[in-house]
Amino acid sequence: MSPKPAQPEPVVRRAAVVGCGDISAQHFGAIETLDGVELAGVVDTDADRRAAASAAHGVPGYASLGELLAAGGIDVVHLCTPHNTHALLAQEALARGVNVLTEKPVAHTLADAEALAEASRAAFAERGTQLGVCFQNRYNAPVLALRELLDSGSLGRILGANATVMWHRTPEYYAARPWRATWAGSGGGLLMNQAIHTLDLLQWLVGPAVMVGGAASTRALAGAIEVEDTADLLLEHTTADGGRVRSVFYATNANGINAPVTLDIVTEGAALSLRGELTVRYADGRVDVIAEAGVLAGERSYWGASHRLLIADFYASLGAERPFWIGAEEATASLRLIKDVYASSYAPGNWV
Repeated sequence: MSPKPAQPEPVVRRAAVVGCGDISAQHFGAIETLDGVELAGVVDTDADRRAAASAAHGVPGYASLGELLAAGGIDVVHLCTPHNTHALLAQEALARGVNVLTEKPVAHTLADAEALAEASRAAFAERGTQLGVCFQNRYNAPVLALRELLDSGSLGRILGANATVMWHRTPEYYAARPWRATWAGSGGGLLMNQAIHTLDLLQWLVGPAVMVGGAASTRALAGAIEVEDTADLLLEHTTADGGRVRSVFYATNANGINAPVTLDIVTEGAALSLRGELTVRYADGRVDVIAEAGVLAGERSYWGASHRLLIADFYASLGAERPFWIGAEEATASLRLIKDVYASSYAPGNWV
């Protein structure tokens, strides 16, 4: 009997999480569940947080991304750091041939986002190095079902859309991470830190927004933050059939609770309503409901359940012939909308 041919060794990707604050738990959890991915380091500028994460996960801790990269052997970095660090840290890693998955927003200014988009295009063309941005709500099962229905053409033209983000934040929330409360650290407030996910879904589902009008202001947390806590927008989208359609959007961090995000789209053939699950009310009276496949329990259940799906998909894209589909350029679309609203709401300053 001839010997079996040798099987190639499975590829193991060595990952590091940079920034060990609240959102890093989603990334640590995803890495633990993925075959062929090994957590190899953590980075945080805060010594106590770094030591705690290092001990909890049994990996070395580093005080900076540069220190981590100098040690070598890292294939992917997950950026869970303040907004104003995303673009520069991502470019630093890409320049070393290390793949990057960053939390939203892609950057805290448009100039930084555009520079990162250029750097990521060059890194992919030269070495196949990938960059992805965490707009994980695109992976929610009801959202994917909604997109499939719209793409099928069976519902006719889109007639309009609306969305809300009605959440609750306190002065203590901002005091715990002071960068969140500043233009320089966060690049904005509610729109950049909470509502950007829903704006991303609106322009992904309805069509690219070519016009936006609206206002942002601080209505409940004046004196505690310098950024906005409430905003209302009117957007005009180009649809797949070349038409134009409007959506309206309202968001606030002054609500009494973290209520479910809402997103409604009306077409010629149905009314589609996202409230966690998707309810489709057809013009002929039929009603379909598509539930989320998995839901987080506890205090942060309103975050959604699809970080792990996006992260797994990002790792599957490594070595592919095409860039990851939610890259810097794709993620800049919602950032540009937000900056347009700031331009109409504030005098020129750090918000740009």
